[in-house]
Amino acid sequence: MDFIRYAERSAALVNAELPDEDALRAHLADRSWLHRSVVEGDVEALQAFRSELRAVFEASDVDDVSLVVSSLNGLLERHPVTPMISDHDPDNLHMHVANRAASVAELLIGEALMGLANLVCDLGATRLGICSEARCDHVFVDTSPNQSRRYCSDRCSSRANVAAFRARQRRAEQARNEPDAKAATR
Repeated sequence: MDFIRYAERSAALVNAELPDEDALRAHLADRSWLHRSVVEGDVEALQAFRSELRAVFEASDVDDVSLVVSSLNGLLERHPVTPMISDHDPDNLHMHVANRAASVAELLIGEALMGLANLVCDLGATRLGICSEARCDHVFVDTSPNQSRRYCSDRCSSRANVAAFRARQRRAEQARNEPDAKAATR
C-alpha cells in the first residue's frame, strides 16, 4: 500500500465535484478498471463522506491534533477497513485496503482513511491543510520536509504571489504619490 498516495487521493476526493456517476468516473480517470463498477449508491456515499473527511483537514489546518485523531478514529469506526493480500500478480503480492466484493465507494473511503491515518501517525496530525489562496477552498496534504506547504497547487501559489506583488506595487505607488499630494495642498 502506498499510504502517501492514498492520503493525496483523499485530498483529491474532498476537492472533487461528484454530482453523478459520470463525474465519479472522471475523478477515476487514471483508474479506468473501476469505471464499470461505479453505481449510483457510490456517488451518494462519497458525497456524505467528503464532508466528514473535510472536517479532518479543517482540524489539521488549525493544529487541533486531538480533533484530527478523534475525527479519523470516528470515521474508521463508521467505515471499517478490510484489507486483504492481493494475488492478481503472484510475483508481486501486496495489500489492498478492500476486498474484491467492496464497492467503489468503500474502496475509495478505505484508501482515504488508511492513507490519512498512516500519514498522521508517520508525519504528524498537522500535515493537512486548506489552501491559503483567498479564492480557493481546496484541501491538500503537506509532505514537504519542513511542513511549509500553504497552497493546494502551483496555480494557487502563483495567483497568491502575483496578487501580493501587485499589492506591494500599489502601496509603493501610493507612497510615491503621497508627498506630491501633500505638496499640492500647501
